Amino acid sequence: MKIIIASILIIILVVLMIQIFIISKERNQLREEFGNLAEKADNFAKENEKIKSEMEYYSNSENLEKEFRAKFNYKKIGEKMIIIAP
Repeated sequence: MKIIIASILIIILVVLMIQIFIISKERNQLREEFGNLAEKADNFAKENEKIKSEMEYYSNSENLEKEFRAKFNYKKIGEKMIIIAP
């Protein structure tokens, strides 16, 4: 009778150890995934700040005109444009 009870307790102990191992492995995977997601969130926050600063920059009409002139070689009537080639 004692052997049967000891065997059952050993089986229960082994099953519990296996479950603890599986849970520990899942926990480590979740920690790694959380770290990756936190890093992505930081990157998105930085990108968001960059976009906000660009929006603020381009909301000023003088800056918008300056960028428009630089990209499209735009000149006002009566202005002369000089293009310097390297």
